[in-house]
Amino acid sequence: MKAGEKCLVIGSGISGIGSVGLLEHMGAEVVLYDSDEKLTAGELRGRLPKGSRAVCIAGELPGQILNETETVVLSPGVPVDIPLVNALRDRGAAVIGEIELGFLQEKGRVAAITGTNGKTTTTTLVGEIMKAHLGEDKAFVVGNIGNPYTSECLKTSEDTVTVGEISSFQLETISIFHPTVSAILNVTPDHLNRHHTMEAYVAAKENITVNQDKEDICVLNYDNAVTRSFAERCPARVVFFSSSEALEEGYYLKGDKVVKASGGQEKELLDIHRDMNLVGMCNVENVMAAIAIARGMGVPMETILKVIKTFRAVEHRIEFVASKGGVDYYNDSKGTNPDAAIQGIRAMRKPTILIGGGYDKGSEYDAWIESFEGRVKWLVLIGQTREKIAECARKHGISRIRFADTFEECLKLCTELAESGDAVLLSPACASWGMFPNYEVRGQLFKEYVNGL
Repeated sequence: MKAGEKCLVIGSGISGIGSVGLLEHMGAEVVLYDSDEKLTAGELRGRLPKGSRAVCIAGELPGQILNETETVVLSPGVPVDIPLVNALRDRGAAVIGEIELGFLQEKGRVAAITGTNGKTTTTTLVGEIMKAHLGEDKAFVVGNIGNPYTSECLKTSEDTVTVGEISSFQLETISIFHPTVSAILNVTPDHLNRHHTMEAYVAAKENITVNQDKEDICVLNYDNAVTRSFAERCPARVVFFSSSEALEEGYYLKGDKVVKASGGQEKELLDIHRDMNLVGMCNVENVMAAIAIARGMGVPMETILKVIKTFRAVEHRIEFVASKGGVDYYNDSKGTNPDAAIQGIRAMRKPTILIGGGYDKGSEYDAWIESFEGRVKWLVLIGQTREKIAECARKHGISRIRFADTFEECLKLCTELAESGDAVLLSPACASWGMFPNYEVRGQLFKEYVNGL
């Protein structure tokens, strides 16, 4: 990117703001644009750091800007096929994402993690392992986890490692992004309202390896049909993990032990009950993936296992909140799709009052309902999808269903339904949009209510 290049950043969230700052550092002439007509240019400017020279535009984009733009940086929430982006592309503008922009300034090595579920826990754990290995100032955790790559990339050097949680949205716009180690934890239907087809969603996930070669590593889930089949055409060297199959090479669960199989030898690494604070089989898989990623980045196994033994659940992911009146409360607000929510309910060991429902992403709920297997005492439903989920639940023989119009009403109802010895689980199987700005706010409100009981 040359000095003076005319760049348009679409989206004024944290990724967009980070992109503006980096582009200005690189000498570009920047326009920050948000299509939300409720915003003003002044409000956009208020989000930028002092001293920014970026032009701020809200609402409709002037034709002059459209014609002058040389490079467009899309925030993850901006689809690549909307008319505005198509018009810019047709006029010859280069279209990239915030991850690609950050990588242009990357000087160290990158470990990149994607998948439908488990990304945040695995990314956070790998980040903690890299910090223990290299030092706090030599490891950066970025991406879909809430910390823009563009805000950290200038701090990198030849001896640093960046660990990135990369979403399918972010992977649609990469060109040269090249991780030393990549991981695809699993792929199940999600975001089909954005990607339109399962094939397009799978292709976006697999794009994380597009610039890798056999000098690099890709960590894949052997138990997931999509990732297992991808191994046959993956350009990187594949390392598998499995919670259900004994592998000749890779990491797998043998009884209660995680073992490493290599060269005909088998080595026991940890006991999932004694050596892990995380609950649920999903987290066993996340830990195995993290081990494989960290080893691929050259971290000694001793350091890896030491961090795992002290690592606790990521906020909003099967997070124990409190026990009140003999009832355990768990916050799994990050269970924003049916497959993630399956992992949440499977982690429960008590009769459970389950909170579900939210924004409709076009998901089907049969597999989620089938995973209840007698664990769900009451299903309390909220949001846009509540009727759709209730219909599916009744089809599968679930009749103890209650509706709530507001989140506060829902939480009050759950505490009334729960008895000593029960659990209350917020694991909605749906996105939070419509009722909440994001899943973090939903989870935080749940925790505030529980802690106030």
